[in-house]
Amino acid sequence: MTDTTSILGYAWPMVVSPGEEVAFHLSSPSVSKADAAVVRVRCGDPDPAGPGIRAHEMAAPFERTVSLVHQVIRPGSCAIVADAPALTSFQSFTVGAFLWPTMPGDRAQTILSRWREDTQEGWRLGLDADGHLEFVVAAGGRTWRVVTGAALLSREWVLAGASWDAEAGRLAVMVRSADAQAGRDRSECVEAPGPTGLEWPAAVPLVIAAQASDGGGELFDGFYDGKIDRPRLHASVQPIDGLHRLCESMNFPMTDARLIAAWDFSRGMAGESVTDLSAHHLHGRVRQMPTRGMTGANWDGSTDRWTDCPEQYGAIHFHSDDMADAEWEPTLRFTVPAEWRSGFYALRLRADTGDEPVESFVAFFVRAELGKPRSRLAFVASTGTFLAYANSALRLDQVHAEAMLEGVLTLSRDDVYIQEHREVGLSTYDTHADGSGWSISSARRPILNMRPRGNVFNYGNDTHFIDWLEETGQDYDVITDDDIHRHGVQVLAPYTCVVTGSHPEYISREVWEAFDAYQRSGGRHMYLGGNGFYWRIAYHPTVPHTIEMRRGMTGLRTWEGEAGETALAFTGEPSSTWRSNGRPPQRLVGVGFDGQVFTHSSPYRWLDGAKDPVLSWLTAGIDLAAPLGDFGLRGNGAAGVEIDRVDWSLGSPPGTVWLATADRLGYGGTPAPEEIRTLHRGVMGDQNAQVRADLVYFPTANGGAVFSTGSIAWVCALSHAGYRNNVSQLTGNVLKRFLDPAPL
Repeated sequence: MTDTTSILGYAWPMVVSPGEEVAFHLSSPSVSKADAAVVRVRCGDPDPAGPGIRAHEMAAPFERTVSLVHQVIRPGSCAIVADAPALTSFQSFTVGAFLWPTMPGDRAQTILSRWREDTQEGWRLGLDADGHLEFVVAAGGRTWRVVTGAALLSREWVLAGASWDAEAGRLAVMVRSADAQAGRDRSECVEAPGPTGLEWPAAVPLVIAAQASDGGGELFDGFYDGKIDRPRLHASVQPIDGLHRLCESMNFPMTDARLIAAWDFSRGMAGESVTDLSAHHLHGRVRQMPTRGMTGANWDGSTDRWTDCPEQYGAIHFHSDDMADAEWEPTLRFTVPAEWRSGFYALRLRADTGDEPVESFVAFFVRAELGKPRSRLAFVASTGTFLAYANSALRLDQVHAEAMLEGVLTLSRDDVYIQEHREVGLSTYDTHADGSGWSISSARRPILNMRPRGNVFNYGNDTHFIDWLEETGQDYDVITDDDIHRHGVQVLAPYTCVVTGSHPEYISREVWEAFDAYQRSGGRHMYLGGNGFYWRIAYHPTVPHTIEMRRGMTGLRTWEGEAGETALAFTGEPSSTWRSNGRPPQRLVGVGFDGQVFTHSSPYRWLDGAKDPVLSWLTAGIDLAAPLGDFGLRGNGAAGVEIDRVDWSLGSPPGTVWLATADRLGYGGTPAPEEIRTLHRGVMGDQNAQVRADLVYFPTANGGAVFSTGSIAWVCALSHAGYRNNVSQLTGNVLKRFLDPAPL
């Protein structure tokens, strides 16, 4: 056994060009020193039935022995407002907001605070461990507290607030339910004795959805789970009606000198700032990227996009386990030599601890420089998809995993680590502790399944194609969808042929349009995967290597967003599947996702389209009487895992040549939800001809063409029998012709 988790890290930036610097942020709780080397990854799949781990060590200009320390990850999102004179300029005050709590009663949680936990000073409005709204004021070693009698309900909007009357020496806590019927009413106002004067602590930030652990303003705890909408702070004592007017209002007269702050989360929601509408300009910043563009207490269902009515999307959904930046210090830096080829790279870390060898990898990518191709062929690293699946805990979290896989789960060391260390942040397939979906994923954290020896889905599968290119002696560049998103079709244009790998599933509008423009201009595209071009995502406008997606209520999904919350906060665009956005994958690559089959994979059978003499270049050296791909590392076949089919009604081009199909997948072939209009016993793959993988070719404008395999398992069959097989032969035939500049 090899220990893959005692040393972890991440590279920043995740994608670099030759001549640029990359920093490695490393941590280990048990290993003090490790041998470090940069390797160029040829194959990252350790499966002994395949090529195995293949990595070429590079000559990198840094000290091979690196010292390691344990660096802590601190998850939890909140909004932080730096200390300012206005925050200590008053005694009596009222504070409050609209709340939609998702885990009341789980533990004590803070909603709004200017509080130092280490010295127990300041004030905080929050929920106690039983879910009751509480207000605490403390100074000089004394503490005053008032709490409601009833616990708040999960996922129900309330107006929640508190006040301190310094003259009367009274505290009050207030709740008003938005829907006060059918047992939902939690409305009440409770008073208790309080101080008549306090000296507020110095240099403490005001924090929304958490509290400061100390006076430094860098450590926080007491994180809140749920939505907060329109928080307010007023230097007066207000009853519940007055607080309600404050929180509902979006316009404030500058003559109201007692208005300390009125935050509007609907402004600048694509960024990391929060805006104060008061004259004090107590703007803040969010930590660990909570989910924005969320429906507020005033959402009336008239729209499902925040761009139509931003004032109804003034809520932020905070999570105690949000994690977008591990904030680790860099351990090692180096500049990528100018002569290095583009490719999949990793920092390899090895140590001998006595019990078992430690070998861990930190992946990064060296891109081909824009406008400086070294080959006529480019392979696209699907970093958007790698991020979408980053640190997936799905196999253990979903109750039907073993039924879907038709077998007992075998857990890797990485699987166990993620279950025990969820502070690394999970994937967009997982749910937060409060049951809401993860919609944001960042590369600024350790990602265990995007590296050699990691889970073989996506990254590991794609390296099989790189291994095949190396084995066949084919030169190539590596580019990334991240760069295509930023620079458009000019990243693709220099190449005669571009290959997308096993699973380019998560695609932004910019990436889609770049591929469309490339194909229209005569580019050749080989799509060697399944379930590609399926989900619509957005990239953060300012933070690199950070994506957002919303599942909505369509597509093959592991969670659903709340009603009205399908628009992406980063861009305002609708998310969900590309099919539901009017661009089925069939329009771009001829085939589109229709089902999954994890029980086994199958061979294709040739169709009449493959026998056309005009396409003899495609089938040269292949016996069309034999099945195509009745072998492979993923289920013993080339057609499986997740699969795509031709569908003329969804836009498969009229010129599509249907070459082969795998339509005998058995009962394990499960259709995607959008394929099932009515439920009946014949929807599974043993009776449903719509659940299949199709192999297609079609010409495009200006002498270009597209070849699609419609199967994730395809690239994992290339190395079978020493790379001498019909899957390898067909892939080579197509690639050779697609690199030939003669029009197709």
